[in-house]
Amino acid sequence: MISINQKTLQDLEFATLLKTISSYCVTEIGTEKSFAIQPFKNEEELMPALRQTSEYLSSFENNNALPNHGFESITNEIKFLNIENSFLEVESFKKIATLAETAYNLLIFLKKFKEYYPSLYQKSESIEATKLINQKIDAVLDKYGQIKDNASPDLVQIRRNINTVRGKINQSFGVALSQYHGLGYLDDIKETIVDNRRVLAVLAMYRKKVKGSILGNSKTGSIAYIEPEATLRYSRELNNLEYEEREEIIKILKQLTNNIRPFTELLISYQDFLSDIDVVAAKAYYAREINGILPNITNKKRLYFRDAFHPILYQTNKSKNEPIYPQTIELQQDNRIIVISGPNAGGKTISLKTIGLLQLMLQCGILIPVHERSETFLFDRILTDIGDNQSIENHLSTYSYRLKNMNYFLKKCNAKTLFLIDEFGTGSDPELGGALAETFLEEFYHREAFGIITTHYTNLKILANELPCASNANMLFDEHSLEPKYKLILGQPGSSFTFEVAQKNGIPYGLINRAKKKIEKSKVRFDQTIATLQKERFKLEKTSQILKEEESKAREESKKMEHINQKIQDKLERYQELYDANQRLIYIGQKIDDIAESYFNNKDKKVLIGEFLKMIEIENSKRKKISAKEKKAIEKIEKQTIAEVNVKVEAIRKEKKVKKIKAKQEAENKPKVEIILGDKVRMIDGKATGIVEKIDKKTVTVNYGLFISKASMEQLEFVERPKK
Repeated sequence: MISINQKTLQDLEFATLLKTISSYCVTEIGTEKSFAIQPFKNEEELMPALRQTSEYLSSFENNNALPNHGFESITNEIKFLNIENSFLEVESFKKIATLAETAYNLLIFLKKFKEYYPSLYQKSESIEATKLINQKIDAVLDKYGQIKDNASPDLVQIRRNINTVRGKINQSFGVALSQYHGLGYLDDIKETIVDNRRVLAVLAMYRKKVKGSILGNSKTGSIAYIEPEATLRYSRELNNLEYEEREEIIKILKQLTNNIRPFTELLISYQDFLSDIDVVAAKAYYAREINGILPNITNKKRLYFRDAFHPILYQTNKSKNEPIYPQTIELQQDNRIIVISGPNAGGKTISLKTIGLLQLMLQCGILIPVHERSETFLFDRILTDIGDNQSIENHLSTYSYRLKNMNYFLKKCNAKTLFLIDEFGTGSDPELGGALAETFLEEFYHREAFGIITTHYTNLKILANELPCASNANMLFDEHSLEPKYKLILGQPGSSFTFEVAQKNGIPYGLINRAKKKIEKSKVRFDQTIATLQKERFKLEKTSQILKEEESKAREESKKMEHINQKIQDKLERYQELYDANQRLIYIGQKIDDIAESYFNNKDKKVLIGEFLKMIEIENSKRKKISAKEKKAIEKIEKQTIAEVNVKVEAIRKEKKVKKIKAKQEAENKPKVEIILGDKVRMIDGKATGIVEKIDKKTVTVNYGLFISKASMEQLEFVERPKK
């Protein structure tokens, strides 16, 4: 049974996180539910919630995006449905219809894509998907949410009568308007609307001459608004019909309400389902914002968060374009308690809160920003003591409050507890408080609880070093600038750098020396040793980084050398082949020369032919015999090569053709220059240029220097005109 108290939620700023998640909700109920997110009571409830969020997150990347889940709350409508003889108004049915249709579409979608979203489908599997609700509402309301004329036979007749009477009103009003306008009794505006009724704008001096009912006056009193007498009778008739229409609509709405009432429980389940999906969607959107994932949840007692970010700090720094440093930490059965030490403002508390908040988020069904190879198990309790815990209401000092908190820890702490304590043991005499803190730590250790504490106390650092299943850790500090590196280093305690930080902040060196003399030399030596170790670690980190860079460079150089070596080897092999071929040709040449000389001396053709045949047989014996299979393979490769060459040749040919067409188009589009005597010209697509000596209509005589040629004006293109 998982139990996490309110103090832990407060210490880890869980409410801030929930406020951010709620901002991604699109429904009112979803927003309320997101603020009420609590750790799940058991693993059976938690794992489906985590998988649902992970599946929704994956929908952002695939082509099967989940449909809309937004709706307006129908909580009040459900209350009315539970009251006998009550009825809902048109707006309420519009909301119910939207809710039912949204739920139906989502349920059908999840059924269709259950292989993509198995956990979300499992959540929806027990809910009935029906169109009956919408069918019943659609029979009464049109697509604009208005009562249909044919919702009942009586309503059809009433609305026909209303339209007839309205026609008569407009007709009689038009007659009166024309009559009194002709007599000059009306103002320039002629007419207006008062209480949804058309009235004449009569000048005050003529109001007694116009028959009808005065419904009002203008602000100045210069105009009287009069409904003509001929219209009044029809207006009263219209009022009666509108009353009858309203009565008939109420009757229809009561009937529709009775038809929808049996679906009340289903509508409640629809609203719960969609609002739950809204929370899942909000968690998924938040996970996308912080790069959250679902790490491996194991039954083995191991918490391993690699490259973990504090989500609130991540978003804050991201908005300010400031860097944020990930932390890697591991707790397991044989190393279940870590004591983090080091100077203030080095990031100890943030590291503590990061681990606590991420574990809490995970146990609330929220994905966390860690490396995909991270893993953890589920704790029954997460206990925290972080920040200034002074209680003004209960008149408790910080130390008294912390002791009260430690007492609670001792009551609740067990093998499935994660405890997080900031500045462990502070608030009292260092020696006495340190001794008590040491005893508490031993007790937590013997109960096999998992925990992380931050402290400046030397005795706690020593204890962590002595206990087999505990270890020290420190936040890395720059030895020169004494600036924090915000990197958690496991394995050794950290120095507080008390005197070094004081010196950096301008405290006189003489005062620092006097302070050093006031404390035990052993403590100074111990702190100095730790500081030296941290400096050494920092140097090692730097050296390691340099070596890694050098190794990377060496690898690149090695690859380059291998590439060059391969090239040289290929060249040597080609040269050897060439040399062997040349030597063979020289040998054959010498042999032919010897045979020729022998034939020259004895003129014996048989010997000549015999020598040639012998030479050819010797050469053929050196040739490798190729099997039919190998020959076929060689022919196949040759064919493929020829095909590839043909494709490349065809591509080059097409490219040349395109370039030629493009050049031709550019030439055509280029504004033509009128050729005159003395211009330098050339034939279109030609290279040789000549000077125009004579133009006879469209025939041009061109001097090319070595020869003179004639061509038509269309065959020539302008090159250059000599400067005058």
